[in-house]
Parts: sequence; structure tokens; C-alpha cells
Amino acid sequence: MTIAALSIFYAYAPSIAILLSLVPIHGVFWSGLMTASAAHLVDLVPGERRAEGIAYWGLASVAAIAVAPSVGFWLYDRGEWIWLCGASAGLNVVMALIAVKLVKSKKVPDASASEKSFIEWRVLVVSLTLFLFSFGYGGVTSFVALYATASGTAAKGAYFTVLAGTILFSRPVFGKLADRVGYKRVFVPCLAVTSVGLALLIPGGTLAWLVASALVFGLGFGSAFPVYTAHVMQYVSPARRGAAFGSMLAAFDTGIGTGSLVLGYVIERSDYRTAFAIAAAIAAIALPYFLFIEPRVLVPRES
Repeated sequence: MTIAALSIFYAYAPSIAILLSLVPIHGVFWSGLMTASAAHLVDLVPGERRAEGIAYWGLASVAAIAVAPSVGFWLYDRGEWIWLCGASAGLNVVMALIAVKLVKSKKVPDASASEKSFIEWRVLVVSLTLFLFSFGYGGVTSFVALYATASGTAAKGAYFTVLAGTILFSRPVFGKLADRVGYKRVFVPCLAVTSVGLALLIPGGTLAWLVASALVFGLGFGSAFPVYTAHVMQYVSPARRGAAFGSMLAAFDTGIGTGSLVLGYVIERSDYRTAFAIAAAIAAIALPYFLFIEPRVLVPRES
């Protein structure tokens, strides 16, 4: 309900400065919402189908990304800013009502005195992998439409449509596969494919390159997060799942935000191709980093 109230405040904010001052509050509650919902989900999903369950959970946000921009622009073009904010507030109220009706998850043991930290440090260290491979996603979501326009491509929304469709198709498939063959066996190739998908934006922003990038990037990036999450949860006690999810989301969201800022600066100083080349290079670092750090940090508690 707090996010719904913030949406109303956005509608009547008298200045950009005041509107931006509300964003950190929005971010805090949004992070709490994502962390709590993810931890709740893991309690409900059977362990042997964890990656598949997390993949379905993640499809909701992907579907929203596919639909929301078009609907938002449609509302804005036919009304005013207040209508867009009102729609956002209404959707958050509906979400709150659904949350009230959720079945309570099973009771987990309380964390010990040594496990009271808000951050699961082992998970945060490994999750630098998420920072590295989500860095480029921040640039893609912020600038790929502008890249298409600058390249003379009329269908500037094609990238997001293809990306969303690819993720919607691949996430359940690779989630189920990971549950069967092992999480690392699926996650490691996803890291490599993500970098290749970003590199396909370097030659140009024509429709062909955009579609190719969206297909490849969607396969890697879209499948990696649920598989990674399922893998990490094997090493986290039930009482620490919330802290673990918070640590993962901190790395993931920081990567997206940092990527948007840094690549925007690069585009301003240089060009789009250079920016996406940097994004691809940073995503490529995620693979050797994970292979080096994961076996050294994610060890069973008994060890």
C-alpha cells in the first residue's frame, strides 16, 4: 500500500526535485516486496522443482516489461500524468489485496545469534556475478530504443518485444532442465550467452541486429537469474533465505542502475557501439569470476 500511496504522490509532486526525493523510499519498499515474495516462494516450491518455480515467478515481471511501456504511453498520450500514476496506484492496491490472501508459508526455525545480519555475506560475494551480467541490462533497457532510432530503425520497440517473448519461452524450459541436470551446468552457459547477446549490438542498431541480440541475450539473461537463485538456495539455511535474497537483489539491481548511468555517460562521450562493447566485456567477466569464487565461498554449512 505504501507504493500505491507513493504513486499518488508522484501525480501531485510540484517539482522534479520532490518527485525524485520520493524515489529512494519507493526503492526501499520495492526491494522489501521483492525479497519477501521471493523468500515466500522458495518456502512453497518443492526443492526438486526450485528453478522451475522461480522461473515462473520471474515471468510476471517479464510480462509486465513487455506490456507496461506500451500501455503506459497509451495512457499518457490519451490523458495526463495523473492518469498514469492513478493506474499504477490501482494496480498496487490490487497486488496488496492478493498478498493478503496468500497462504502462509511453513514456519522455519529462528536464526541463531550469529545469523542476525541483514546481509548474507557469502551470497553477496558470489552475487557480484549478478552485478556483472546485469550491468548491460541497465544499458539495454535505457538506451536500446534510442540506439534503434539513431540507426534509422522505425520499430524501436521490437527489441523489447522479442526479448520478452524469448524470456517467456525459455525460462520455464531452462528452469526445468536445471532441476534435472544441475544448476551450474545451465547457469555457466547462460553467462557466456548473455555476453554474446550484448556483443551483437556492436555492429549496429538495425532491425536484424536488434532481433538477433534480443534472441541471444534473452536466452542467457532471462534464464540465468532463476537458475542462479536455485543454486544458491542449496547453501542457505531456511532462516536466512530473506537475507540471501536481499543480498542477491542488491547486487542485481545495483548492476542494472550502475550500467544505466555508466553506459549513458559513455554514449554521451562516445557512441552506442562503444557502450555496448563495454557492456559485453563486463558481462564476459562474470563467467571466470563465478567459476573462481563460487567453489571457494559457497560451501555447505557443515564444512
